[in-house]
Amino acid sequence: MERSTKIWASLSVAAVSLLASLAAASAGSIKIESWRNDDADIWNSQIIPAFNKHYPNIKVEFSPSAPTEYNAALNARLAGGAAGDILACRPFDASLDLFKKKYLVSLNDLAGMKNFSDVAKSAWSTDDGKDTFCVPMASVIHGFIYNKDALKKVGASEPTTMEEFNALLEKLKKDGTYTPLVMGTADQWEAATMGFQNIGPNYWHGEQGRLALIKGTEKFTDPQYVDVFKELAKWGPFMGNGFQAQKYPDSQNLFSLGKGAIYPAGSWDISTFRATAKFPMGAFKPPLPAGATQCYISDHTDIGMGLNSASKNKDDAKKFLEWLTTPEFATLYANALPGFFPLSSTPVAIKDDLAATFVSWRKDCKSTIRNSYQILSRGTPNLENELWNVSAQVINGTMTPEAAGKRLQEGLDKWYHPAK
Repeated sequence: MERSTKIWASLSVAAVSLLASLAAASAGSIKIESWRNDDADIWNSQIIPAFNKHYPNIKVEFSPSAPTEYNAALNARLAGGAAGDILACRPFDASLDLFKKKYLVSLNDLAGMKNFSDVAKSAWSTDDGKDTFCVPMASVIHGFIYNKDALKKVGASEPTTMEEFNALLEKLKKDGTYTPLVMGTADQWEAATMGFQNIGPNYWHGEQGRLALIKGTEKFTDPQYVDVFKELAKWGPFMGNGFQAQKYPDSQNLFSLGKGAIYPAGSWDISTFRATAKFPMGAFKPPLPAGATQCYISDHTDIGMGLNSASKNKDDAKKFLEWLTTPEFATLYANALPGFFPLSSTPVAIKDDLAATFVSWRKDCKSTIRNSYQILSRGTPNLENELWNVSAQVINGTMTPEAAGKRLQEGLDKWYHPAK
Protein backbone atom coordinates (compact mmCIF):
# COMPACT_ATOMS: atom_id res chain seq x y z
CA MET A 1 0.00 0.00 0.00
CA GLU A 2 2.82 2.35 0.91
CA ARG A 3 4.58 1.52 -2.38
CA SER A 4 1.33 2.17 -4.31
CA THR A 5 0.94 5.53 -2.64
CA LYS A 6 4.48 6.49 -3.58
CA ILE A 7 3.84 5.47 -7.19
CA TRP A 8 0.68 7.61 -7.34
CA ALA A 9 2.56 10.49 -5.75
CA SER A 10 5.28 10.18 -8.37
CA LEU A 11 2.71 10.05 -11.16
CA SER A 12 0.96 13.11 -9.74
CA VAL A 13 4.22 15.05 -9.68
CA ALA A 14 4.88 13.97 -13.25
CA ALA A 15 1.40 15.00 -14.32
CA VAL A 16 1.74 18.39 -12.67
CA SER A 17 5.14 18.82 -14.31
CA LEU A 18 3.70 17.88 -17.72
CA LEU A 19 0.79 20.29 -17.34
CA ALA A 20 3.19 23.03 -16.28
CA SER A 21 5.36 22.42 -19.31
CA LEU A 22 2.33 22.47 -21.61
CA ALA A 23 1.15 25.71 -20.02
CA ALA A 24 4.59 27.20 -20.53
CA ALA A 25 4.53 26.12 -24.17
CA SER A 26 1.13 27.71 -24.60
CA ALA A 27 2.31 30.88 -22.91
CA GLY A 28 5.15 31.08 -25.41
CA SER A 29 2.96 30.79 -28.50
CA ILE A 30 0.96 33.43 -30.37
CA LYS A 31 -1.14 33.20 -33.51
CA ILE A 32 -1.61 36.02 -36.03
CA GLU A 33 -4.74 36.29 -38.18
CA SER A 34 -4.51 38.17 -41.50
CA TRP A 35 -6.38 38.66 -44.78
CA ARG A 36 -3.10 38.98 -46.68
CA ASN A 37 -2.38 35.44 -47.81
CA ASP A 38 0.02 36.49 -50.59
CA ASP A 39 2.81 37.48 -48.19
CA ALA A 40 2.82 34.38 -45.96
CA ASP A 41 6.28 33.38 -47.16
CA ILE A 42 7.69 36.77 -46.15
CA TRP A 43 6.17 36.48 -42.69
CA ASN A 44 7.55 32.99 -42.22
CA SER A 45 10.98 33.53 -43.78
CA GLN A 46 11.77 37.13 -42.75
CA ILE A 47 9.42 38.85 -40.30
CA ILE A 48 8.94 36.11 -37.70
CA PRO A 49 12.65 35.10 -37.69
CA ALA A 50 13.60 38.77 -37.15
CA PHE A 51 11.25 38.96 -34.15
CA ASN A 52 12.60 35.67 -32.78
CA LYS A 53 16.11 37.11 -32.67
CA HIS A 54 14.80 39.25 -29.81
CA TYR A 55 12.37 36.70 -28.36
CA PRO A 56 13.57 33.20 -29.28
CA ASN A 57 11.18 31.51 -26.84
CA ILE A 58 7.99 32.95 -28.37
CA LYS A 59 6.59 30.78 -31.13
CA VAL A 60 4.67 32.82 -33.74
CA GLU A 61 2.20 31.28 -36.16
CA PHE A 62 1.02 33.33 -39.15
CA SER A 63 -2.47 32.16 -40.17
CA PRO A 64 -3.94 34.04 -43.17
CA SER A 65 -7.36 33.72 -44.80
CA ALA A 66 -8.40 34.69 -48.33
CA PRO A 67 -9.01 38.47 -48.49
CA THR A 68 -12.67 38.11 -49.49
CA GLU A 69 -13.32 35.60 -46.69
CA TYR A 70 -11.37 37.24 -43.86
CA ASN A 71 -14.05 39.45 -42.28
CA ALA A 72 -16.69 36.71 -42.11
CA ALA A 73 -14.21 34.02 -41.05
CA LEU A 74 -12.66 36.22 -38.35
CA ASN A 75 -16.03 37.24 -36.95
CA ALA A 76 -17.05 33.59 -36.75
CA ARG A 77 -13.83 32.63 -34.96
CA LEU A 78 -14.16 35.56 -32.56
CA ALA A 79 -17.72 34.61 -31.72
CA GLY A 80 -16.64 31.01 -31.16
CA GLY A 81 -13.60 31.93 -29.07
CA ALA A 82 -11.22 30.41 -31.63
CA ALA A 83 -9.54 33.51 -33.08
CA GLY A 84 -5.81 34.16 -32.89
CA ASP A 85 -3.98 36.35 -30.39
CA ILE A 86 -3.16 39.10 -32.87
CA LEU A 87 -5.62 40.23 -35.53
CA ALA A 88 -4.84 42.07 -38.76
CA CYS A 89 -6.99 45.21 -38.75
CA ARG A 90 -8.69 46.68 -41.77
CA PRO A 91 -8.84 50.49 -41.64
CA PHE A 92 -11.68 52.38 -39.99
CA ASP A 93 -15.15 50.98 -39.54
CA ALA A 94 -14.59 47.21 -39.75
CA SER A 95 -12.00 47.33 -36.96
CA LEU A 96 -13.85 50.01 -35.00
CA ASP A 97 -16.82 47.67 -34.91
CA LEU A 98 -14.63 44.91 -33.45
CA PHE A 99 -13.40 47.33 -30.77
CA LYS A 100 -16.94 48.41 -29.91
CA LYS A 101 -17.88 44.74 -29.54
CA LYS A 102 -14.90 44.38 -27.15
CA TYR A 103 -13.05 41.89 -29.39
CA LEU A 104 -10.07 44.29 -29.57
CA VAL A 105 -8.42 46.01 -26.63
CA SER A 106 -7.11 49.56 -26.35
CA LEU A 107 -3.38 49.84 -27.05
CA ASN A 108 -2.95 53.29 -25.52
CA ASP A 109 -0.44 51.86 -23.03
CA LEU A 110 1.83 50.47 -25.75
CA ALA A 111 4.97 52.63 -25.55
CA GLY A 112 5.71 52.50 -29.28
CA MET A 113 2.41 54.13 -30.22
CA LYS A 114 4.15 57.46 -29.74
CA ASN A 115 6.00 56.68 -32.99
CA PHE A 116 2.83 57.30 -35.00
CA SER A 117 1.06 60.55 -35.82
CA ASP A 118 -2.62 61.11 -35.08
CA VAL A 119 -3.33 60.84 -38.82
CA ALA A 120 -1.58 57.45 -38.98
CA LYS A 121 -3.55 56.24 -35.95
CA SER A 122 -6.88 57.66 -37.12
CA ALA A 123 -7.75 54.53 -39.12
CA TRP A 124 -7.66 52.49 -35.90
CA SER A 125 -8.92 54.98 -33.32
CA THR A 126 -12.32 55.82 -31.94
CA ASP A 127 -14.08 58.80 -33.50
CA ASP A 128 -13.08 60.97 -30.54
CA GLY A 129 -9.46 59.81 -30.79
CA LYS A 130 -9.31 58.69 -27.16
CA ASP A 131 -8.54 55.03 -27.85
CA THR A 132 -6.28 53.44 -30.45
CA PHE A 133 -6.81 49.71 -30.82
CA CYS A 134 -4.42 48.60 -33.58
CA VAL A 135 -0.76 49.29 -34.34
CA PRO A 136 -0.57 51.10 -37.71
CA MET A 137 1.60 49.04 -40.07
CA ALA A 138 1.44 50.38 -43.60
CA SER A 139 -0.31 52.51 -46.16
CA VAL A 140 -0.62 52.18 -49.92
CA ILE A 141 -0.33 55.01 -52.42
CA HIS A 142 -2.24 55.46 -55.66
CA GLY A 143 -0.80 56.54 -58.99
CA PHE A 144 0.03 55.13 -62.41
CA ILE A 145 2.65 52.53 -63.30
CA TYR A 146 3.79 52.58 -66.92
CA ASN A 147 5.81 50.61 -69.41
CA LYS A 148 8.80 52.78 -70.26
CA ASP A 149 9.16 51.07 -73.64
CA ALA A 150 5.61 52.07 -74.54
CA LEU A 151 6.15 55.76 -73.83
CA LYS A 152 9.49 55.65 -75.61
CA LYS A 153 7.79 54.11 -78.66
CA VAL A 154 5.53 57.16 -79.06
CA GLY A 155 8.15 59.68 -77.96
CA ALA A 156 6.29 60.74 -74.83
CA SER A 157 7.28 61.66 -71.29
CA GLU A 158 5.36 61.32 -68.03
CA PRO A 159 2.21 63.49 -68.03
CA THR A 160 1.79 65.99 -65.22
CA THR A 161 -1.63 67.39 -66.17
CA MET A 162 -4.90 65.76 -67.21
CA GLU A 163 -4.57 67.48 -70.58
CA GLU A 164 -1.18 65.83 -71.12
CA PHE A 165 -2.55 62.51 -69.82
CA ASN A 166 -5.42 62.48 -72.30
CA ALA A 167 -3.12 63.51 -75.15
CA LEU A 168 -0.79 60.62 -74.26
CA LEU A 169 -3.67 58.14 -74.33
CA GLU A 170 -4.66 59.41 -77.78
CA LYS A 171 -1.09 59.05 -79.01
CA LEU A 172 -0.82 55.50 -77.69
CA LYS A 173 -4.15 54.51 -79.23
CA LYS A 174 -3.15 55.93 -82.61
CA ASP A 175 0.15 54.03 -82.49
CA GLY A 176 -1.72 50.79 -81.74
CA THR A 177 1.18 48.80 -80.32
CA TYR A 178 -0.07 48.79 -76.73
CA THR A 179 -3.41 48.93 -74.94
CA PRO A 180 -3.17 52.53 -73.69
CA LEU A 181 -4.86 52.06 -70.30
CA VAL A 182 -4.92 48.65 -68.60
CA MET A 183 -7.94 48.24 -66.34
CA GLY A 184 -11.19 46.31 -66.39
CA THR A 185 -14.57 47.02 -64.84
CA ALA A 186 -15.89 43.48 -64.26
CA ASP A 187 -14.90 43.46 -60.59
CA GLN A 188 -16.02 47.10 -60.19
CA TRP A 189 -13.77 47.90 -57.22
CA GLU A 190 -10.84 48.83 -59.46
CA ALA A 191 -12.95 51.50 -61.16
CA ALA A 192 -13.48 53.19 -57.81
CA THR A 193 -10.16 52.43 -56.12
CA MET A 194 -7.74 52.88 -59.02
CA GLY A 195 -9.97 55.31 -60.88
CA PHE A 196 -12.12 57.60 -58.74
CA GLN A 197 -9.97 57.52 -55.57
CA ASN A 198 -6.76 57.77 -57.60
CA ILE A 199 -7.33 60.97 -59.57
CA GLY A 200 -10.07 62.40 -57.33
CA PRO A 201 -8.08 63.98 -54.48
CA ASN A 202 -6.64 66.56 -56.89
CA TYR A 203 -10.19 67.71 -57.57
CA TRP A 204 -11.65 67.79 -54.04
CA HIS A 205 -8.37 68.92 -52.42
CA GLY A 206 -7.65 65.84 -50.38
CA GLU A 207 -8.50 66.04 -46.69
CA GLN A 208 -10.31 69.35 -47.16
CA GLY A 209 -12.90 67.70 -49.37
CA ARG A 210 -13.04 64.42 -47.48
CA LEU A 211 -13.78 66.14 -44.18
CA ALA A 212 -16.28 68.45 -45.88
CA LEU A 213 -18.26 65.42 -47.07
CA ILE A 214 -18.33 64.13 -43.49
CA LYS A 215 -19.47 67.54 -42.20
CA GLY A 216 -22.10 67.74 -44.94
CA THR A 217 -20.77 71.02 -46.35
CA GLU A 218 -19.88 69.36 -49.66
CA LYS A 219 -21.92 66.90 -51.70
CA PHE A 220 -21.17 64.38 -54.44
CA THR A 221 -23.30 66.48 -56.76
CA ASP A 222 -20.82 69.38 -56.45
CA PRO A 223 -18.66 70.14 -59.53
CA GLN A 224 -15.40 68.87 -58.00
CA TYR A 225 -16.86 65.34 -57.70
CA VAL A 226 -18.79 65.30 -60.96
CA ASP A 227 -15.63 66.46 -62.76
CA VAL A 228 -13.80 63.33 -61.57
CA PHE A 229 -16.51 61.19 -63.15
CA LYS A 230 -16.24 63.27 -66.33
CA GLU A 231 -12.59 62.27 -66.56
CA LEU A 232 -13.36 58.61 -65.88
CA ALA A 233 -15.98 58.72 -68.64
CA LYS A 234 -13.13 59.34 -71.10
CA TRP A 235 -11.21 56.18 -70.13
CA GLY A 236 -13.30 53.48 -71.81
CA PRO A 237 -12.12 53.98 -75.42
CA PHE A 238 -8.49 53.51 -74.29
CA MET A 239 -8.99 50.36 -72.20
CA GLY A 240 -9.06 47.80 -75.00
CA ASN A 241 -11.71 45.48 -76.41
CA GLY A 242 -13.82 43.68 -73.84
CA PHE A 243 -12.62 45.68 -70.82
CA GLN A 244 -16.14 45.40 -69.36
CA ALA A 245 -15.52 41.65 -68.83
CA GLN A 246 -11.91 42.07 -67.71
CA LYS A 247 -11.17 41.14 -64.09
CA TYR A 248 -8.36 42.34 -61.83
CA PRO A 249 -6.02 39.34 -62.44
CA ASP A 250 -6.63 39.75 -66.19
CA SER A 251 -5.41 43.35 -65.99
CA GLN A 252 -2.35 42.34 -64.00
CA ASN A 253 -1.49 39.65 -66.54
CA LEU A 254 -2.05 41.94 -69.52
CA PHE A 255 0.29 44.56 -68.14
CA SER A 256 2.86 42.01 -66.93
CA LEU A 257 3.06 40.53 -70.42
CA GLY A 258 4.05 43.91 -71.83
CA LYS A 259 0.85 44.41 -73.80
CA GLY A 260 -0.28 47.55 -72.00
CA ALA A 261 1.20 51.02 -71.64
CA ILE A 262 -0.29 52.55 -68.47
CA TYR A 263 -1.74 50.77 -65.43
CA PRO A 264 -3.87 52.76 -62.93
CA ALA A 265 -2.30 51.38 -59.80
CA GLY A 266 -2.19 50.88 -56.15
CA SER A 267 1.38 50.58 -54.91
CA TRP A 268 0.56 47.05 -53.71
CA ASP A 269 0.84 45.96 -57.37
CA ILE A 270 4.59 46.69 -57.38
CA SER A 271 5.54 43.32 -55.87
CA THR A 272 3.42 41.48 -58.44
CA PHE A 273 4.95 43.29 -61.39
CA ARG A 274 8.48 42.94 -60.02
CA ALA A 275 7.98 39.18 -60.10
CA THR A 276 6.37 38.97 -63.54
CA ALA A 277 7.16 41.96 -65.78
CA LYS A 278 10.32 41.81 -67.93
CA PHE A 279 10.32 45.42 -69.14
CA PRO A 280 11.46 48.69 -67.49
CA MET A 281 8.73 50.40 -65.44
CA GLY A 282 8.18 53.90 -64.17
CA ALA A 283 5.46 55.62 -62.17
CA PHE A 284 3.79 59.03 -62.27
CA LYS A 285 1.47 60.62 -59.75
CA PRO A 286 -2.15 61.51 -60.55
CA PRO A 287 -2.10 64.32 -63.13
CA LEU A 288 -3.38 67.74 -62.13
CA PRO A 289 -6.65 69.16 -63.47
CA ALA A 290 -6.57 72.44 -65.39
CA GLY A 291 -5.50 75.39 -63.24
CA ALA A 292 -4.39 73.30 -60.24
CA THR A 293 -0.93 73.75 -58.73
CA GLN A 294 -1.08 71.77 -55.46
CA CYS A 295 -1.03 67.99 -55.84
CA TYR A 296 -2.79 65.50 -53.59
CA ILE A 297 -2.27 61.74 -53.31
CA SER A 298 -4.31 58.94 -51.85
CA ASP A 299 -1.88 57.66 -49.20
CA HIS A 300 -4.35 55.24 -47.75
CA THR A 301 -3.96 53.60 -44.35
CA ASP A 302 -4.21 49.93 -45.25
CA ILE A 303 -3.27 47.47 -42.50
CA GLY A 304 -2.70 47.39 -38.75
CA MET A 305 -2.46 44.76 -36.02
CA GLY A 306 -4.59 44.52 -32.87
CA LEU A 307 -4.80 42.40 -29.73
CA ASN A 308 -7.64 39.92 -29.30
CA SER A 309 -9.26 40.61 -25.93
CA ALA A 310 -9.76 36.85 -25.48
CA SER A 311 -6.07 36.05 -26.03
CA LYS A 312 -4.64 33.64 -23.45
CA ASN A 313 -1.17 35.10 -23.97
CA LYS A 314 -1.54 38.86 -23.97
CA ASP A 315 1.95 39.50 -22.56
CA ASP A 316 3.77 37.85 -25.46
CA ALA A 317 1.30 39.26 -27.98
CA LYS A 318 2.06 42.76 -26.66
CA LYS A 319 5.78 42.10 -27.07
CA PHE A 320 5.14 41.35 -30.74
CA LEU A 321 2.95 44.42 -31.16
CA GLU A 322 5.59 46.57 -29.48
CA TRP A 323 8.18 45.21 -31.92
CA LEU A 324 5.89 46.24 -34.80
CA THR A 325 6.34 49.87 -33.70
CA THR A 326 10.13 49.79 -34.14
CA PRO A 327 12.25 51.16 -37.01
CA GLU A 328 13.63 47.64 -37.45
CA PHE A 329 10.22 46.27 -38.41
CA ALA A 330 9.34 49.31 -40.56
CA THR A 331 12.53 48.92 -42.61
CA LEU A 332 12.08 45.17 -42.97
CA TYR A 333 8.42 45.40 -43.99
CA ALA A 334 8.90 48.24 -46.46
CA ASN A 335 11.65 46.40 -48.33
CA ALA A 336 10.21 42.90 -48.08
CA LEU A 337 6.91 44.17 -49.51
CA PRO A 338 7.68 47.08 -51.87
CA GLY A 339 4.64 49.29 -52.18
CA PHE A 340 3.53 48.96 -48.56
CA PHE A 341 4.81 52.05 -46.82
CA PRO A 342 5.44 52.30 -43.06
CA LEU A 343 3.25 54.68 -41.08
CA SER A 344 5.76 55.30 -38.30
CA SER A 345 7.38 58.72 -37.99
CA THR A 346 10.89 57.30 -38.49
CA PRO A 347 12.13 57.71 -42.10
CA VAL A 348 12.80 54.42 -43.88
CA ALA A 349 15.23 53.86 -46.76
CA ILE A 350 13.35 52.03 -49.52
CA LYS A 351 15.51 50.07 -51.95
CA ASP A 352 13.01 49.38 -54.74
CA ASP A 353 13.16 52.34 -57.13
CA LEU A 354 9.50 52.07 -58.18
CA ALA A 355 8.32 51.99 -54.56
CA ALA A 356 10.72 54.85 -53.77
CA THR A 357 9.11 56.88 -56.58
CA PHE A 358 5.64 56.41 -55.08
CA VAL A 359 6.69 57.39 -51.57
CA SER A 360 8.68 60.40 -52.86
CA TRP A 361 5.38 62.06 -53.80
CA ARG A 362 4.77 62.67 -50.10
CA LYS A 363 7.39 65.44 -50.28
CA ASP A 364 5.44 67.61 -52.74
CA CYS A 365 1.86 66.40 -52.44
CA LYS A 366 -0.58 66.48 -49.55
CA SER A 367 -1.75 63.07 -48.40
CA THR A 368 -5.34 61.97 -47.92
CA ILE A 369 -7.24 58.70 -47.63
CA ARG A 370 -10.16 57.27 -49.61
CA ASN A 371 -13.16 59.44 -48.85
CA SER A 372 -15.58 56.54 -48.44
CA TYR A 373 -13.75 54.76 -45.63
CA GLN A 374 -14.39 56.81 -42.50
CA ILE A 375 -17.97 57.16 -41.22
CA LEU A 376 -19.62 57.47 -44.67
CA SER A 377 -19.93 53.73 -45.32
CA ARG A 378 -21.62 52.82 -42.03
CA GLY A 379 -25.17 52.94 -43.38
CA THR A 380 -27.30 51.49 -46.17
CA PRO A 381 -26.67 51.88 -49.01
CA ASN A 382 -22.98 51.43 -48.35
CA LEU A 383 -21.06 54.29 -49.97
CA GLU A 384 -18.00 52.20 -50.78
CA ASN A 385 -20.04 49.61 -52.66
CA GLU A 386 -22.04 52.33 -54.39
CA LEU A 387 -18.80 53.95 -55.55
CA TRP A 388 -17.67 50.66 -57.07
CA ASN A 389 -20.85 50.35 -59.06
CA VAL A 390 -21.27 53.91 -60.32
CA SER A 391 -17.57 54.30 -61.20
CA ALA A 392 -17.73 51.15 -63.31
CA GLN A 393 -20.93 52.31 -64.98
CA VAL A 394 -19.46 55.71 -65.81
CA ILE A 395 -16.42 54.11 -67.43
CA ASN A 396 -18.66 51.63 -69.27
CA GLY A 397 -20.71 54.53 -70.59
CA THR A 398 -23.96 53.31 -69.02
CA MET A 399 -24.28 56.17 -66.51
CA THR A 400 -23.58 59.88 -66.87
CA PRO A 401 -21.20 61.66 -64.49
CA GLU A 402 -24.07 63.78 -63.21
CA ALA A 403 -26.24 60.72 -62.55
CA ALA A 404 -23.35 59.08 -60.69
CA GLY A 405 -22.97 62.03 -58.32
CA LYS A 406 -26.75 62.19 -57.82
CA ARG A 407 -27.01 58.48 -56.95
CA LEU A 408 -24.17 58.67 -54.44
CA GLN A 409 -25.60 61.71 -52.69
CA GLU A 410 -29.15 60.37 -52.63
CA GLY A 411 -27.83 57.14 -51.10
CA LEU A 412 -26.02 59.07 -48.38
CA ASP A 413 -29.03 61.28 -47.71
CA LYS A 414 -31.12 58.21 -46.90
CA TRP A 415 -29.23 57.58 -43.68
CA TYR A 416 -26.48 60.15 -43.08
CA HIS A 417 -27.59 63.46 -41.53
CA PRO A 418 -24.49 65.26 -40.20
CA ALA A 419 -26.28 68.50 -39.40
CA LYS A 420 -28.92 66.85 -37.21
